[in-house]
Amino acid sequence: MSDDTVGSDKTVGKETGSGKSGGLSRRKFLAASAAAVGGAATVGFPSISRAQTTTLNFQSTWPSRDIFHEFASDYVRMVNEMSGGRLRLNLLPAGAVVGALQMQDAVIAGALDGGHGVSAYWYGKHKAFSLFGTPPPFGWDAHQFLAWQKYGGGQELYNELLHDILDLQLVGFLTGPMPTQALGWFKEPMRSPDQLRGMNYRTVGLAADLMREFGASVTIMGGGDIVPAMDRGLLDGAEFNNPSSDRLLGFPDVSKTWMLRSYHQDCESFEIIFNRRKFNDLPEELQAILKYASEAASSDMYWKAMQRYPADLEKMRKEQGVQTYITPDSILEAQLQAWDVVIERESGANPFFKKVIESQRAFCEKTVAFHLEGNTPKEPAYEHFFGRKVTADSTIL
Repeated sequence: MSDDTVGSDKTVGKETGSGKSGGLSRRKFLAASAAAVGGAATVGFPSISRAQTTTLNFQSTWPSRDIFHEFASDYVRMVNEMSGGRLRLNLLPAGAVVGALQMQDAVIAGALDGGHGVSAYWYGKHKAFSLFGTPPPFGWDAHQFLAWQKYGGGQELYNELLHDILDLQLVGFLTGPMPTQALGWFKEPMRSPDQLRGMNYRTVGLAADLMREFGASVTIMGGGDIVPAMDRGLLDGAEFNNPSSDRLLGFPDVSKTWMLRSYHQDCESFEIIFNRRKFNDLPEELQAILKYASEAASSDMYWKAMQRYPADLEKMRKEQGVQTYITPDSILEAQLQAWDVVIERESGANPFFKKVIESQRAFCEKTVAFHLEGNTPKEPAYEHFFGRKVTADSTIL
């Protein structure tokens, strides 16, 4: 996956001037404007300053074949096009400079200028990082989670974590609402919580703590390492994210059983980060492009996913023999109870973690209520118009 490039522009000097006030005819105004275009003094309209292209090395935490790397490429393309040649992000896949789980440290150190990943990857530094990536399932979806981030105080709390608590030289934006993730890939269908006990399982962030409450042995690793680990028998079960990523990464080659629905990562978003010093050295208009391109890419990512994810799910079922199953209510209920334990323990251990949880709960109590009260249920309408319904064992029939 390669990003679009934009050629550099040579520096154009910035000149300002002013015309005499009063009595300026339209003909004289036009004549003066024409002279300004030719390089003479302007009439109160400064020319736009253009600098040479600034290139930032920007690595994703995803293999180049993953649709997530494609999402990173879409963001890079938007930035490069909107900057008009003044700024160019040079996109690299995971491993080009550092491994996926080392990307944040590389950006802080300046070995990379920025990167695309998920904040849950950094929860080893502070468990609250996972709250900005894969928060508890308070009934919200990822769109509502991002609404909290922008309008519910989430960005301020995120900045507090980066700058006041951990003193990290980072600037970051959350982007890209992800649908509910599957419980994962297994050797056989999961029918009860007891089957997860003693299992070697891959996940990330607070979901690792959650699965340990089930008695699972959890391994945290980057996306490109999961399928090889399953193939060697090092993992009994694993989750990554979505039909497109999982198919491209090769999960159907090592398992034919995919359990849909889970509360371990009920909603999630991507994180875009930059070295703080490098970001602050940019002109304000380029800083704005980096920020608002993350919002544009957020919508575009979800729209693309809604076309690609169902198509790849169908291919896995029809072409690769994958059987999908709805995770039983007994497992989902056990996950909610495990979340109670994790939230209480981590809130008691860390005041900032508790502060973020309280902010999220307050937002969800009102926002989710609004959603549940006002939105019609979707399954009856789908069944009415298409004559199909969700079944526990596998497909929509």
